[in-house]
Amino acid sequence: MLMMVAALGSCVGKKKFVASENGRLSAEEQVQAMSSTIESQNKMLAGLETDTSRQGRQIRELQRLLTSNMSQQEKMDALLKSQSGDLAERERTINDLKAIIQKQNDMVNGLLTQVTDALIGFSSDELTVQMRDGKVYVAMSDKLLFKSGSADVDKRGKEALALLADVLTKQPEIDIFIEGHTDNIPIKTSRFTDNWDLSVLRATSVVRILTTEYRVNPTQIIPSGRSQYFPVADNATADGRSKNRRTEIILSPKLDKLFKMLSEYQTI
Repeated sequence: MLMMVAALGSCVGKKKFVASENGRLSAEEQVQAMSSTIESQNKMLAGLETDTSRQGRQIRELQRLLTSNMSQQEKMDALLKSQSGDLAERERTINDLKAIIQKQNDMVNGLLTQVTDALIGFSSDELTVQMRDGKVYVAMSDKLLFKSGSADVDKRGKEALALLADVLTKQPEIDIFIEGHTDNIPIKTSRFTDNWDLSVLRATSVVRILTTEYRVNPTQIIPSGRSQYFPVADNATADGRSKNRRTEIILSPKLDKLFKMLSEYQTI
């Protein structure tokens, strides 16, 4: 009887943990989404305000020139000089932006090479590495990381994560997005309520290993569960479902400097 009570207590404890973990991650994602929206709106508003301010200064300068005692030619020369100065400043800012973008592209290309070389011992059935939209995508299959219906990383999966972590710990200028994905076959067990639970807990399992065992900086990592809603293959076939059951580790350059430059460009 005591063993039955202990077992029930353990089951309830697991369910509470899953619900708590899922709720925490969902809340964090909502906060991040709201913060991103607010930040975008604030940037848009700041851009409009600075643009209005710049146009106001230009109008006042034109009014001053038109009402001055300068000759028509002198007025035109002064106006041309003012416009030339604005153009030169914009060109300098654009060149700075191009330099930052080129530096980020070079960093991503170098990162792609490093990750590919680090994981060269794994087959394409276990993982793939590719670059898309200026980011490096490492897609690890569930057969590499997890047993069926489990969120506990296998030994072979830990070997892959260790090699990847060796690269990541040397890259402080990137954000690391870890996304859990499932196929469309529903799951319901004592540990997982549905595919959302499974995808979230698989993502956080990878996060814990990278941060606690291999010392990847936790402030760089953003985990999420995507459930079945972002397939890369047809769920109608066994092979397609196998490809969809994956954990994607997405490496993206930090965009702080680029956003700062864009903000400064708007004020010119």
